[in-house]
Amino acid sequence: MKKHTDPESLWLLKDLRPATRDRFLQLGRTASYPKGHLCLREREEDPHIFFILDGKVQIYTLTKCGKKKILFVLGPDNIANDSFLYNANTVYCETLEPCRFYLVPRGLLAALMEEDLQLARALFVYQERKISRLERQLKNTVGSIYLERRLASKLWKLARDFGRPTDRGVLIDMDLTITFLADLLGAPRETTSRVCKKLAGQGLLVMDKKKIYITDMHKIASFHKK
Repeated sequence: MKKHTDPESLWLLKDLRPATRDRFLQLGRTASYPKGHLCLREREEDPHIFFILDGKVQIYTLTKCGKKKILFVLGPDNIANDSFLYNANTVYCETLEPCRFYLVPRGLLAALMEEDLQLARALFVYQERKISRLERQLKNTVGSIYLERRLASKLWKLARDFGRPTDRGVLIDMDLTITFLADLLGAPRETTSRVCKKLAGQGLLVMDKKKIYITDMHKIASFHKK
């Protein structure tokens, strides 16, 4: 996985005008948080946009019953916020491991978007991709797709984004508890546990405590596309 040594390596700055890039770097700041830190809270106001430099976060919301529903697991080259201009947060952001962010004031970002069309375009493209990804997840949440295929799809993507080759297969480089997977699926914990055992029984994955190995990326990809 790509690691950032400083904010200057952010993907967003690649094609910006020098003056835009300089203001972005001069007026922002880096911040580090430990594992389990709640960076953003739904409905609370926050004056900053969180650009992820290092680490992984979970982006989630709560159902009417107060149950967590994970929308995204994001790493470097992503933005934790769901909205760039609206001051009140629309999601929760919690660190899954120690993380570093580059915090940019919302007002500054809005002003730079007005001055530099390339910045506005880059942010719109990013948001469109994020919305498209969320739409696909919502389609896979309906009852017409089996839980096994939904979980296989999510594990395949986690392995693609955060995987590390090992002798046992592709290790998803993060702690994956049954509770976390249940929140990711929006399913009961007991049901999720049964689904995990079923996928393991079919040779698609190996579970070792909080770690999951994908034994064959092509096989699990074919399974979730059935």
